[in-house]
Amino acid sequence: MHQIKKLTIATLIVAMFIIAPSCSEQELKSQEESEVSGDIKAQFTDLGFDVSDIRLVTDNNPMSSRFGSKYYLLEGDIAITEDNLRSMLGSDVYHRGPVGEQYRTTNLVSNNRTISILGYTGGSNALDSKMRTALQQAVDNYNALNIGLTFTLAFGTNTAAYNITVYRVSGSAGGSAGFPSGGNPYQWVQIYSGTSSYSTDVVEHVITHEIGHCLGLRHTDYFNRSLSCGTGGNEGSSGVGAIHVPGTPTGYDANSIMLSCFSSSESGEFGNYDRVALEYLY
Repeated sequence: MHQIKKLTIATLIVAMFIIAPSCSEQELKSQEESEVSGDIKAQFTDLGFDVSDIRLVTDNNPMSSRFGSKYYLLEGDIAITEDNLRSMLGSDVYHRGPVGEQYRTTNLVSNNRTISILGYTGGSNALDSKMRTALQQAVDNYNALNIGLTFTLAFGTNTAAYNITVYRVSGSAGGSAGFPSGGNPYQWVQIYSGTSSYSTDVVEHVITHEIGHCLGLRHTDYFNRSLSCGTGGNEGSSGVGAIHVPGTPTGYDANSIMLSCFSSSESGEFGNYDRVALEYLY
């Protein structure tokens, strides 16, 4: 989940952000939590994830084919299924250490294709007017890149016809999504209802960030979350789950849209090296 800077992390965490099965409005308080074994935590740590807040939770998204199944929620907004975990562990790509500024997962979207995005308009999960405007701006951000992906946007309720569905759930502020699988982007992007208490630019930032996860981007500051959040540390030793993108510099990039936490003054636009990273990958 993308989080507001300096606010208590717990108040911002809602069901997942990077392989995020979606949630109902009650999920924040009612979602089942289970203990995660030490072996699983060690595997995620080797892949470069922060396991300090890892939970095993149930997918309560009624629109998802995985409804009722479980996934791991960690780093506030990243949801990882068992299948995704096995895929990353089996990868022969490996990178160690916080040596660069932009990071991706082992899972990417197949290039040279159109990604269809749906802004959901049904019932309690419907995007409000500010979210709809921000989603259009986020899609424009991606279409302005010089990459092999083209993005289309429609509004409605037929989720089966689209690659990514963006919808609203109850929550303080921020969002959640997931990583690509099988060459396809993660399908579900949740935007928490409280996000609309901020400017349209902030909502645009959150949606652009979450779609970035769907395309395989990790948090820019995964190696030291306190840089954007004020608290938190290294998310792990950086294995196949956090691969440095060539062409991006080492160090902290305060302008990246993929930072773990965000402020109330965000512009909603990509930082320079966000564009470099996406244009390198796609």
